[in-house]
Amino acid sequence: MIENYPAGEEEIFEAANNPEDPAAGTRQVPFSREIWIEQDDFREVPPPKYFRLSPGTEVRLRAAHIIRCTSVMKDPASGEVIEVRATYDTASGSGSPVDGRKVKSTIHWVSARHAVDAEVRLYDTLFSAEDPEDLPEGVDLNTGLNPRSLEVLRGCKLEAALADTPVGTPVQFERVGYFVVDERDSRPDALVFDRTVTLRDAWANIEKRGVKG
Repeated sequence: MIENYPAGEEEIFEAANNPEDPAAGTRQVPFSREIWIEQDDFREVPPPKYFRLSPGTEVRLRAAHIIRCTSVMKDPASGEVIEVRATYDTASGSGSPVDGRKVKSTIHWVSARHAVDAEVRLYDTLFSAEDPEDLPEGVDLNTGLNPRSLEVLRGCKLEAALADTPVGTPVQFERVGYFVVDERDSRPDALVFDRTVTLRDAWANIEKRGVKG
């Protein structure tokens, strides 16, 4: 929640459909006091080289304001962070702050008031080995199957504009991959998106390698 943003108000920002291809055009994105962000874009105790949101730090919301984390709310039972609270720079808008300061990271977000729910299916390689022929001789191919070749995420929060995406139309979820609306299972009241191509996330790679600074 953005504590200093007026309750009940909203504004519209113009966001690039593809930051690397101006010809792809733009879309209008609503902004409000409560937003959803990626879980990986916040760390209560940030490790080295982590420049996304953490207590006391600033990030740019893609195509929108600069925010600073002020506090967190935790689940009393588990101790897990369930809400991040922040303030926004009222002069930041979708451009640079008026004082010229540099903000190291930009993260993605969705207005909670306008978000639509969807099921997202993350398809990965069928086999754990890049080439099934690399498996040891005599090993049953079934034992080399990747147990995470399909991960189904339910209750994902997406921009409202995606609700009208035609079946088969490719769309990019930035930092995640390319997706299409599932032809068989998706309905207007129960959206389903299938990942067709993955994208690399720089921080995820750093965490996986255990790089320290």
